[in-house]
Amino acid sequence: MKKIALNIASMFRGIKTVPVGGIGFFLALLCYTDPVLAQHAKIRPSQPNIILLYADDAGYRDFGFQGSTLFKTPNLDKLASEGVKFSQAYMTAAVCGPSRAGMITGRYQQRFGFEENNVPGYMSESGPDSLEMGLPTHLPTIADHLKSLGYQTAIFGKWHLGGADRFHPLRRGFDHFYGFRGGARSYYAYDEAPEDPQNRLEEDFGNYGEHEGYLTDVLADKASEFINTNKERPFFIFLSFNAVHTPLHAEHSDLERFPQLKGKRKELAAMTYALDRACGKVLDTLKSLGLEENTIVVFTNDNGGPTDASEANNYPLSGTKANHLEGGIRVPCLIKWPGQLEKGSTYGYPVSSLDFLPTFVEAAGGSADTIVGLDGVNLLPYLQAKKDDRPHQTLYWKKENRGAIREADWKLLRFPDRPAELYNIAEDPQEQNNLAYQYPEKVKALYKKLFAWELELERPLWQLKRKYEGMAADRMDKYRAPKE
Repeated sequence: MKKIALNIASMFRGIKTVPVGGIGFFLALLCYTDPVLAQHAKIRPSQPNIILLYADDAGYRDFGFQGSTLFKTPNLDKLASEGVKFSQAYMTAAVCGPSRAGMITGRYQQRFGFEENNVPGYMSESGPDSLEMGLPTHLPTIADHLKSLGYQTAIFGKWHLGGADRFHPLRRGFDHFYGFRGGARSYYAYDEAPEDPQNRLEEDFGNYGEHEGYLTDVLADKASEFINTNKERPFFIFLSFNAVHTPLHAEHSDLERFPQLKGKRKELAAMTYALDRACGKVLDTLKSLGLEENTIVVFTNDNGGPTDASEANNYPLSGTKANHLEGGIRVPCLIKWPGQLEKGSTYGYPVSSLDFLPTFVEAAGGSADTIVGLDGVNLLPYLQAKKDDRPHQTLYWKKENRGAIREADWKLLRFPDRPAELYNIAEDPQEQNNLAYQYPEKVKALYKKLFAWELELERPLWQLKRKYEGMAADRMDKYRAPKE
């Protein structure tokens, strides 16, 4: 009965109003007679498609819509002009694995013991095998929630939430997977098996085989094929690019577009251009199929750009990937939903990647209020000016012994080996004026609040050697002064 109702709903997607005596009445009757379907009685013929375009390690400044005059991103610039740009969008971690774990579950990853480092990691002698590291299987993902609301779900690209079979995307709510389970791989086909088997390309479950061409383009092609196949029913796509993460591989034709640049900066510009082209292909597919008006599109990045590794530019922010300065955790972010959100606008209050899950569920006709344990909030009332307060009064970050808290416009940085630092982000977004000695009571209050939050967290599920801890601290000190 449920399947019949969903098929009928798919036939009428895009219809703005439904006569009570027609299909709307029939669906209501099915919901009344089927208790399973009744649990999702908000399923609507107008359920929007949802696409999450997710970049990897991009610089905060390295897009036209973020002010770059050197990098070319015409498709994403157009998306920004047609949607809402967030000026203070944050990830829950300054490295990609944990930030993805928080985003995909809608809750701080430390609440379920997801260690603050990437998986697989550099294991201690007493730790489990690296394959045992992954997103705990009892936690529902964005895909699980949307699948329960009748969506076809797919992920293309980087997973990085566990390499063992039980952590596989097809066992985490996704109907289709084309990508790799690991954290970084070549953009071109491997001639021989990669050193890390998790970086093999895989279609669905266990079907391994390398691609032809440039991976960023291939992922866009695969996503476009999925859209075409599922155009008659609601779908959710997590297009999880590995661009522009290292290795720095760029197409020769893209490199030629940036004759004024050299070295890593030139390669990164070319890779970003390819990322933009891939996003544009997906957006063009929506338009050609008449799905643009009924699709939510979000573009964002998983953490701050690694200035040392790729010469990513996080201007005007201080810091870089792996630290809690703004350049490590604040990211570019856009959302477009035609007819529902004001085009060409900017939203100024802090938001979090935790908010994607409840926002998508509510847009799909579900109720985020019924989901236990969420730290994210539904952003739609804020973006539609139905609420004028902050979505989050307080946000938290933690990586091993380092931590950060932002309450309203005050931000505290805590370190294991040096005094805490305090900044007013509204007045000093570049974090150049440490106010800790000027406001000691504020430091104490934020310290206590950060500790109180940490008491709510689970112990880490695995222990890692601190191979990169010193490097992360060095990164913070080296990139404190933002450079254009």
